[in-house]
This record gives sequence, structure tokens and C-alpha cells, in this order.
Amino acid sequence: MAMPMESPISFTNVGRIRWWQRGIFASQTGYVLLALAVLLVIMHFASPYFFTEGNMQNVAKNFSFIAIATLGVTFVIITGGIDLSVGSMMCFSAMITSMVMTELSAPGSPAGALFVHLAADGKTVIANVPGLILLVSIVAGLGVALIAGLVNGFCIAVLGLSPFVTTLGMLSIVRGLGYVVSNGRGSFPGGPDADRFYALTSGDVLGVPVPFIYLVILALTMAVVLHHTSFGRHVFALGGNEKAAELTGIPVVRVKIEVYVICALAAGLQGIIISGWLGSAPANMATSYELNVIAAAVIGGANLAGGIGGPLGAIVGCVLLEVIRNGLVLAQVSSYWQQTLVGVIIILAVLVDRIRSRMS
Repeated sequence: MAMPMESPISFTNVGRIRWWQRGIFASQTGYVLLALAVLLVIMHFASPYFFTEGNMQNVAKNFSFIAIATLGVTFVIITGGIDLSVGSMMCFSAMITSMVMTELSAPGSPAGALFVHLAADGKTVIANVPGLILLVSIVAGLGVALIAGLVNGFCIAVLGLSPFVTTLGMLSIVRGLGYVVSNGRGSFPGGPDADRFYALTSGDVLGVPVPFIYLVILALTMAVVLHHTSFGRHVFALGGNEKAAELTGIPVVRVKIEVYVICALAAGLQGIIISGWLGSAPANMATSYELNVIAAAVIGGANLAGGIGGPLGAIVGCVLLEVIRNGLVLAQVSSYWQQTLVGVIIILAVLVDRIRSRMS
């Protein structure tokens, strides 16, 4: 006699993904995007000027002034490190760029004759090769950033020093060198390539600010590098478990040095762009910017413990901070509240991520 077949036992709770573990809620960046969307709606009703073309251009340009450096810091944070010297590095690179540009544009300087000559009126300086002074000046500014990044990476990866202590020391060293070379005075980009410098740093293309274009290009490049190259996989592996990464053959020392170099170069480029917007490189430029840069990265989802982060989160964090700042200005609220709100948002972002992780 045939025995009746029993219905198979099914476990409906096995493999089920909760709503807070999928889609936009799968990462901290998703929650921040949601908060940003809500904030934009609030600003739309709070001020009729927020979504005007001019204000949107200002927002795009202003958040780009910290976003490029935030991309660099995100590389470091993914590996489980930190770089507190980015603000000072912005200032020093900008000052070196401006000072070299001015020095090479002076006919009486030792190297000036190689780059410029006087016009027939005996007063106007004309470039021997258009754009050469600008190129050399930018290379000089990024060169000092490269050296600082190498020193940071060597001290942390080879000597085994703490990233916090090392970069805190570099913050003071670089800021002090800036005061030494400038005697505490600001420097101004000058010479025949000055107009080109301003066009490349504070101009626009079809109404889009140039800094924003640089940001998009660098963010796309970072996304490709992190998710489609062996270097990117090594960076994430380092932040996930450094010992395990070393045992699998990943060149830990080299990767660490490279991420600190990338961070320093990003900060140097950011400083050069800001100096073009300001029209000068004051000795106190970008003071405490490292706090805003790191805050934007953390708010955007980069985990200070390492292993998590990306360009989208970095940009979203920067946009959120700029929308808050811009909204406070339009609402005629004291800008001093900005730092308070940033601190609250950081704590809330980390708290939401912690709650989500525990629920998982």
C-alpha cells in the first residue's frame, strides 16, 4: 500500500533579507541620501532662493572645495587609517604653487629669464612658452604634497607609528613650513599665466563650475580603481583584516604608502583649486578643514575601523554639509550653528549604522 507523501518542511525565515538590509537601506550612505532628500525638500519650502540657478552653482562649487580632499581621505579611512594633515597640506601646496608662479614670472629672478621676457614697453611680462609657468608651478605644489604623503606613509607603514600621531605631527610641520617660507604673509598667483590659473581653478564650462567637473572625473576614477582593480581590492582587504591581507601576499607596506600619497595629492590639488577661488593663498588657509573633510567621509559611510567607504558616500557627505551651511545662510541663522549641527549629524549617522548592524 502506498504511503502518503508528507509535505516538505520549509523554513520561511531562512535566507530572508529584512527591509533594512536591502536596497537603499543596505548601507549608511543610503540613510544619508534619504536625509539629504528630506533636507532638500525642507529647504525648498523654507527659502524661495534655494533652488535658483545661481544658488545651485554656489552649492556645487562650494562642496567641491572639500570633496576632492574627502575622496583622498576616504582611501586612507578604508584601510583603517586617518590623515589629520590634509588642511595644512592644502595651504602649503597652494602657497608653493602661488610663490613659484610669482617667482618664475619675475625677469630679475635667477630662473625668470627662462620663462618670461619683457615686452617692448619694458614693463609687461610675456611668457616665453604659454602655460609653462603654470605647469611648473602646479607640479611644484603637488610635489611638496607628494613628499609629505611619502613621509606619512613611510612612518606609518615601515616604522609602525600610529596614523593619528604621525599625521597630527605632519599637520604642525607643514603648517609651520608654510609660515616659514611666506613669513606669515599670503601669496598671490601672478605673471602671464595668472589668467589661465584662475580659469582652471575658479572658471566654469557651460555654466558648470570647473571644480565640480574635476570632482566628477576623480570620483568616477576612484570608483573604477576601488572596485575594478587589484589595488582597490587590496585597499579593502587591508581595512578588513590587515594580518590576513599580509598572509595572503598583499603588499601591505606598499599599499599603505600609496594611499597616504593619494590622500596628500588630493589635498594638495584641493588647496590649489581653493587658492584660485580666493585669488590668493593666505598663510592661515584651510585651517581646521581636516575636521570637515573627515566628518564628510564619516557621515557618508566611511568606517573609521576600516573596510568600508567609497566615492559616492564621500560626495553625499560633502553635499549634506554644504546644504546645511547654505541653508543656514539663506535662513539668516548664525553660521556658528553649522559646527553644532555637523557634530549632531556625525553622531546620528554612526548611531543609525550601529543600530542597523545590530539588527542584522
